[in-house]
Amino acid sequence: MSTVTPRAPAPCPCGAARPRPANRAASFALNASILAALLAASSAPTPLYPLYQDRWQLSALTVTVVFSAYALALLMTLLTTGTLSDRLGRRPVLVAALILEAVAMVFLASADGAAVLIAARVLQGVATGAATSAAGAALLDLDDPLRPGRAALTNSIAPVAGMAAGVLAATLLVRLAPAPTVTVYALLAAGFAVQAIAVLCTAETARPRRGAPRPPRPRLGVPPRARRALLTAGTGVVAIWALGGFYSSLGPALVRLVAPGAPRAAGGMVFFTLSATAALTVWALRHTAPAVAATGGSLAVVPAAALTLSGLHGAGLPAVYGGAALAGAAFGAVSQGALRMTLASLDERDRAATLAAYYVLSYLSMSLPAIAAGAATEHYGLRGTSHVYAVAAALLAVAAGAALAATRRTASPTAGGHSR
Repeated sequence: MSTVTPRAPAPCPCGAARPRPANRAASFALNASILAALLAASSAPTPLYPLYQDRWQLSALTVTVVFSAYALALLMTLLTTGTLSDRLGRRPVLVAALILEAVAMVFLASADGAAVLIAARVLQGVATGAATSAAGAALLDLDDPLRPGRAALTNSIAPVAGMAAGVLAATLLVRLAPAPTVTVYALLAAGFAVQAIAVLCTAETARPRRGAPRPPRPRLGVPPRARRALLTAGTGVVAIWALGGFYSSLGPALVRLVAPGAPRAAGGMVFFTLSATAALTVWALRHTAPAVAATGGSLAVVPAAALTLSGLHGAGLPAVYGGAALAGAAFGAVSQGALRMTLASLDERDRAATLAAYYVLSYLSMSLPAIAAGAATEHYGLRGTSHVYAVAAALLAVAAGAALAATRRTASPTAGGHSR
């Protein structure tokens, strides 16, 4: 994987100079923490959805719209500004996005109805879309040639670890904090403000391009090699992110359907189970060939869907949690395999754009099926919708496994970096 020698940065309020190797590690850790915090903020509302439903009498469709407003806003931002940090540099994009993310947290904390909640989630999606490709590209800029593949691994593990942390923190605050719908967002807003200041005190890692910025317009530019890898693993990415969207938006409602007497916290913890297992799987499979990991993860979706559905047929809450854990393992295996295949040997100018393309596919897969599931729940109930959703995800995963296996038979797998 190519590396970049950072240019001398503009003066920063902390008086930071061009980072030495020791500071390079600190910058790497900062960008990893930004990715994790952004995804923690994205998942924090999951345990709060039952509170919002009870407080404002929201339907299942409204909950999925609130959830998907974030993902669709993020999608449009990636389409229009995903390459912005390649042109302007990572620092200005990250600082602006983190400030906007902090403002979104303030709006979420002060929401008094579904309309404000949706507007705040849209603002959050814009900020997250601008920041994720910039932070992920900065990690690739800072990749250590002595530890090849570390940046791709971090791009895989930081988001799912962040999602797990966000759900866990919000679930605990629901039980312990006097105002859980305010406290979690206040803490996140403070964290994003601190991160924005820290970014100002780091060196620029990209070479900003000369010339006036072009007006934003929907555009994705992926080099041919990365495009082939993304297309090969794409069906598996669709399947696992669609499952993630289901558990994130309708997971609490599924828990209440299967076990009406379960504690309120059990609803949020089902998505924590998925995301925590995904993070552990990414780490456990870091030395596995990426195509092998993606193939195995795709095939694991089938028993995950079957186990989840068995919870609706008498197996109860343990089956739902077991299905979520297995879905998390599939999520971790496919996401890290697909990312490592896609990010292999990218030039600096293609990094943010390629990451943007991956996240566009991911969040489109997460949001549109979730909206469809919310609408179907209104007409056919959650039980019937869950069956159709699980079967569709399983079929997509089988198709992905077959495509990946065929690619491995006809050509050498795309080599991803190995972490040491």
